[in-house]
Amino acid sequence: LAWGTIDQKRAEMSYDGLSAITADGERLRRLFENLFRNAIEHGGEDVGITVGMLEDGEGFYIADDGPGIPDHKRDEIFEAGYTTGEEGTGLGLAIVRSIVEAHGWEIAAAENASGGARFEISGVQTLADLQRER
Repeated sequence: LAWGTIDQKRAEMSYDGLSAITADGERLRRLFENLFRNAIEHGGEDVGITVGMLEDGEGFYIADDGPGIPDHKRDEIFEAGYTTGEEGTGLGLAIVRSIVEAHGWEIAAAENASGGARFEISGVQTLADLQRER
């Protein structure tokens, strides 16, 4: 749903083993929109984006094959007002962080295997987890 609301240019997205998670649907859509836009703006029009579950099943990731994020910038990119472009507002990743925190999750920026950016959201409860608890 979030993919269809953004200007995708020539970007391609793939899914890698997603599970249903418990979350506020509207906020989750905004989270994905902001991360997709970020990948396209910084990774280029033909960037490849992958969405999947973390290996431990406790969260998910959004990764791209763009230029990545330098180690020394990975914490400050989530601050409101941080931008690398003249047209950016610096709010996209700050909004993502606030959505993550509102759900009680955590977010970290890392390097994708291809060298691009990878955003890992952890502490997520899947529907399977919820059913096991009952």
